[in-house]
Amino acid sequence: MAPNYVGPRLLPSQVFPRAIKVNGRKTAVSLEDAFWKALKEIAAHKKISVARLVSQIDKERVGSTLSSALRLFVLHYYGG
Repeated sequence: MAPNYVGPRLLPSQVFPRAIKVNGRKTAVSLEDAFWKALKEIAAHKKISVARLVSQIDKERVGSTLSSALRLFVLHYYGG
């Protein structure tokens, strides 16, 4: 019997911690490479540093971790 096809096969998600200064203090955020790449692209488009973009997102987040807030920001930015 053939297995049921559910969709494309996804690669395992690899989350890496990255050190960054947020609002003047050093912290670490754990993000997948795709989200980190997207943050770099958004920062470049806005002509600001990634640290400044992350600081802005941090100031506006409510009730979530910084990593979650960054993922949601990227999803909303790209229309998700």
